[in-house]
Amino acid sequence: MTSGHLVERVDHVQLAMPAGDEERATAFYEGLLGIPRVPKPPELEVRGGCWFERGDLRVHLGVEQDFRPARKAHPAFAVSGLDDLCATLEAAGYPVTHTEDVPGMPQWYVADPFGNRIELLPA
Repeated sequence: MTSGHLVERVDHVQLAMPAGDEERATAFYEGLLGIPRVPKPPELEVRGGCWFERGDLRVHLGVEQDFRPARKAHPAFAVSGLDDLCATLEAAGYPVTHTEDVPGMPQWYVADPFGNRIELLPA
């Protein structure tokens, strides 16, 4: 039971990445997933990493010095044109796996350039 407060929505998803790989992140998140890269605030730009945003969809990648990819924890993106995106990812060298662990709930997974798990669902 809450006492006068309510979590309303997810503001953004933060994923980790190794230092110096902003161009690889941009090629994947902007180039393949189609989420535009936006400037980080100057006071955060010095930390490295990059932000990708379109409307309410916000994916932030921050540099982690002892980087290890998130292979279980993951964001799930609802995608229109999912088959086309999966084909584009595969052609770019990012294998997509399909599962239906829960009958009637198909899921697709891809790893970003750093090994972070990304779930793709039909919009």
